Order: sequence, then structure tokens, then C-alpha cells
Amino acid sequence: MQTSAALGRIKPSPTLTITSKVLELKRAGVDVIGLGAGEPDFDTPDFIKDAAIEAIRAGKTKYTNVDGTPELKQAIAAKFKRDNGLAYEASQITVNVGGKHTLFNAMIATLDPGDEVVIPAPYWVSYPDVVLFAGGVPKFVAAGAEQGYKLAPEALEAAITPKTKWVILNSPSNPTGAGYTAAELKALGEVIERHPDVWVFADDMYEHIVYDGFEFATIAQVCPSLYERTLTVNGCSKAYAMTGWRIGFAGGAPWLIKAMAKLQSQSTSNPCSIAQAAAVAALNGDQSFLKERAQAFQGRRDLVVSMLNQADGITCPRPEGAFYVYPELSQLIGKTTPKGVTIDSDSAFVEYLLEDVKVAVVPGVAFGLSPAMRISYATSDALLLEACERIQTACAALR
Repeated sequence: MQTSAALGRIKPSPTLTITSKVLELKRAGVDVIGLGAGEPDFDTPDFIKDAAIEAIRAGKTKYTNVDGTPELKQAIAAKFKRDNGLAYEASQITVNVGGKHTLFNAMIATLDPGDEVVIPAPYWVSYPDVVLFAGGVPKFVAAGAEQGYKLAPEALEAAITPKTKWVILNSPSNPTGAGYTAAELKALGEVIERHPDVWVFADDMYEHIVYDGFEFATIAQVCPSLYERTLTVNGCSKAYAMTGWRIGFAGGAPWLIKAMAKLQSQSTSNPCSIAQAAAVAALNGDQSFLKERAQAFQGRRDLVVSMLNQADGITCPRPEGAFYVYPELSQLIGKTTPKGVTIDSDSAFVEYLLEDVKVAVVPGVAFGLSPAMRISYATSDALLLEACERIQTACAALR
């Protein structure tokens, strides 16, 4: 017995690997600061927890509809209408075990061997691996710091071929925090409109974590002509601090939603019934805390961007949203550590940070654009201050 060819096309998640290593070091008593996890440090709001407890006591512990309860689909439809001006019926909504599951279902349900998926780089680590697992071909398009980490319309046009089936757009972005304006999405949409066989996977998971008055938009909203061939993806993990509850969802064409449900019926079946009840409360309840938490994240962003830009050899753009920065490290390549190790890649620099100053981040190579690193600032101001001081010290020690 050996593992399948499909499994051989993918690798373990680099971000989860870093997180596991940090936990291992902490258990060993090492004073390490982990800035690798894409997880809010805020707790799930009490009114959401209370809804889950009530659901348990009411006996809502049985199987539900494969891709979501009627109550949750109704709450998701209301959310899409309220926040995005998009009208979806229950037959157009899927509920999955997190946003990663939504991605998996969509790609497995639609990709045949050789189908291409356009993925702007840097990208969330799961995009290419899920495409590869499905037998598809990731088509990477560089969108570097000089472009604000955003895909240019002309680059998108050049990347589309007769084999292109999907374009993945993530705004605000993991790993960069870059957000597309409505005008920028409109320009990309005009390119896609000219290619009627191309669909859009709009990953809006960080919709409510935006800064400086940035106005979030999603492509089906600003390009109504693409409504029928856009899967608008969101979830409860990030904004509602419900990562462990595992609720992702999407709105799209009924045939696609049905196909994804067919796949889900033979894999996970329904998402956790208790988590679904909690998600109903999250989406229908008081949303005011979202702005309060975004303001807290904005303060952390400002702290991290300022301190990293004071570190020798690091250039850190200021993101529009999410809770990541993606500093550029080209000035550090070729330098030498106090132990005589040459920094020949972003992976080498990240290893140096972990070994010498006990700060754990993720190298840019994991996200498809180097030399850089991703730092998650979803932790306390005190830890961020200490971590950035350690990074400054590490950079100053390079020769």
C-alpha cells in the first residue's frame, strides 16, 4: 500500500507547520513569540457562545441538511443582501466546514485535469495545493509590492488561456492585507467579462477587517454581469473570531451549489449543527463589535508597520485590511548572521529569527513571492512590541 498520486501533488500547510512548531517550543519552555497563525486573539462574543449553548440544551445535536440549515442559509442570504447588495436564494447558498472546505468543494466539483486557475501571487497557501489535488494547473501571476500586491488587469488578460476555468481574488488578502477598491475590481471584471467561460472565486473572508475608511467591495457587486459566474465566499472564522467553529459559506449559481453539496454528502456531510446555530446568531446579531475589533487591529497594524520599517533592510507596505503584513526583504539577502550563516533566502532569514531571537513568522516562499515574510499581528500590543524589537535587533546584527 502507498499513498495516492493526488496526495503526492500537495504538501502540508506551511502556516500550520509553523504554528505547530511554536506550540512545541512553548511546551519546552522556550520564550518564543509566534506571529504565524492567521487567527484572531479575540474571543468569540458571548452572545454567539450563548446561542450554541442554547442549541445544545434544545437538542439541536442531530444531522442537518448536508450544506446548511434553512435558518443559517436565511441568515447568510440576509448578510449578503445587507453587506454586499447581493440577492441569493437558499438554492444558491452552501455552508461548509470553513472557507478552506468551500475552496476544496468548488475546485473538486469543477476542475478536470489540465484546467487552469489564475492565482495572483502572493497567495493563501491552500489555493494552489487544492487546485493541484483536483488535477488542475495553478497559473501564478506576480503582484508584487510595487503593484500594491494587487493583480493588474493587463496581467490578468495575459494569464487567461482557453484552459482557464477560475480566477481567484482575495480581498483583503491573506498574506498581504491588500484590498481591492471597487474601481480596481471593476477593471478586473471588465477583463473577465470578455472571457465567458472564466469564473471568479471571490474570497472575502476578511471583509470586516479593513482600515482607514477603506470601503470593501466584492466583484459580483460591482460587476453585475459576473453575478452568474462568481462564487462569493465568506465565513465566520476571522471577523467573528470563530476559527475553531469551522463555518464557511458561499453564494453562487444553483448548479454549482448543488454539485458542491453532492461532493459534501460523500465527505463531511453537514457542518457541526451547534456551530451552525452559533453562526445564525453571529450573522443576525449585533454587528457593532466588528468595527471595534477592526479599530484594535488597525492600531496593531500601525505599530507593526512603523517598527518594521525602522528595522535595517526591511520595507513594510501598509495594508488596507486583514491582520497581516508582508514585508519585503531583498536588502537582507546576502548578509551574514553573527554565527556566520549567509542569508540567501527568506526561508534562511525566517530560520535566523526563530533560532536567534525566538520570533516565528512564515517565509514568503510559502506564499509564492520572495524574498518576503508574512507576519500576523493578531496578538497583543505587548507581544507585538517585543517581537518587533527582537526583529530590529536581529536585523541590526546582520553584516
